[in-house]
Amino acid sequence: MSVMTREETEALIQEVLEIYPEEARKDRAKHLSPNNPELEQSKKCITSNKKSLPGVMTIRGCAYAGSKGVVWGPIKDMIHISHGPVGCGQYSRAGRRNYYIGTTGVNTFVTMNFTSDFQEKDIVFGGDKKLAALIDEIETLFPLHKGISVQSECPIGLIGDDIEAVSKKKSKDIGKVVVPVRCEGFRGVSQSLGHHIANDSIRDHVFKDGVENRPTTFEPSPYDVAVIGDYNIGGDAWSSRTLLDEMGLRVIAQWSGDGTLAELENTPKAKLNLLHCYRSMNYISRHMEEKFGIPWLEYNFFGPTKIAESLRTIAAQFDDTIKEGAERVIERYKAEYESVIARYRPRLEGKRVMLFVGGLRPRHVIGAYEDLGMEVVGTGYEFGHNDDYDRTLKEMGNATLLYDDVTGYEFEEFVKKIKPDLIGSGIKEKYIFQKMGIPFRQMHSWDYSGPYHGYDGFAIFARDMDMTLNNPCWSQIRPPWKS
Repeated sequence: MSVMTREETEALIQEVLEIYPEEARKDRAKHLSPNNPELEQSKKCITSNKKSLPGVMTIRGCAYAGSKGVVWGPIKDMIHISHGPVGCGQYSRAGRRNYYIGTTGVNTFVTMNFTSDFQEKDIVFGGDKKLAALIDEIETLFPLHKGISVQSECPIGLIGDDIEAVSKKKSKDIGKVVVPVRCEGFRGVSQSLGHHIANDSIRDHVFKDGVENRPTTFEPSPYDVAVIGDYNIGGDAWSSRTLLDEMGLRVIAQWSGDGTLAELENTPKAKLNLLHCYRSMNYISRHMEEKFGIPWLEYNFFGPTKIAESLRTIAAQFDDTIKEGAERVIERYKAEYESVIARYRPRLEGKRVMLFVGGLRPRHVIGAYEDLGMEVVGTGYEFGHNDDYDRTLKEMGNATLLYDDVTGYEFEEFVKKIKPDLIGSGIKEKYIFQKMGIPFRQMHSWDYSGPYHGYDGFAIFARDMDMTLNNPCWSQIRPPWKS
């Protein structure tokens, strides 16, 4: 349970909002709330997926980031062109540690930056010809690529480049799929729309023309599943896949960490889609359910409690062979995770955590912290929708603090008042709180560690939290503004 009462949480919110002008204060108040686990719908307590207020320091990304950086970028055997100025492509290149197997520059291209490198003349005269020439050059230099996506940056939508026409023509010329993705950064209110646009482009260009009935050497089995919304950060998907394989399932596709175009095309043959990051991939999962009749369910492989729940939920969709396999896997790793808990829980028991991350982690990692005896006293999403908060209410204690699209100022003030022992958030917040002397873990890319999924990942997760929180350096740090 939270150490704060509902009245205290509401009072804290009002205190932090006092600095804002009246209009901004009213708007931001809708995005901050004490949790109520008895509610079925979060819209009764918090507002989300709205445009950020001009003048406040939002931590959100853009639609291009959601498409290129999350959904399309990790597909390893395709080349993803950042169509526009060089900066967006360079900034989104290799930042999320989407691990993959292959030879970079030969048959895998995830960490490379392909850009049309817009200059002033391209803004004036358009970049269609430049894009076509770029695709020809790619085909010459990297003939083993399986396809191309064109990720449009802001200027493309502003000047009206016809990336659809170019992609259609070049696809015929080179005999490979070329996918135009209208993910200009100014679209929508955050990277969330970029996820949706990317999902729709897969629907329209990868799943077109009856993909489920195309001639293929694929041999189906009754235990075929696809892992959707795992980006293999630090090897997460590999850890998850190990458990699924061991319980008797066959993973025929990973979306999209260490994934391939062929795996995307195989997905309509799966018996079940397993969705990890709901926010980024629920759209394509719903489409496959409607179009191909493939059911989907969410799972959570953070921490032994949630892993066991998820394995049993997945197994319930299959026969006794898989159900017995799930129990066998849980039992097999029992001594391992109990050893991890016995080692680290005494060092972490009672420690309080505040979270602020993107799609799934504000709720998915709560169970892993609780397995170590820690308490999450505040959480929120950068770009979550209300169906994300619906799924979060039950995971949090009564009256714990919820904050949507929290501003830099609000986050700092909440931290000063609540005084958590650990913060888990992103790179933009990391150095602020470290300078304040507060232990911090970067929960977008695992602070260059990982994996955190699966039983093996839980051991790394526990070690990293202990290593961070109990490091003696924090007692030696004095914020520079207090010196």
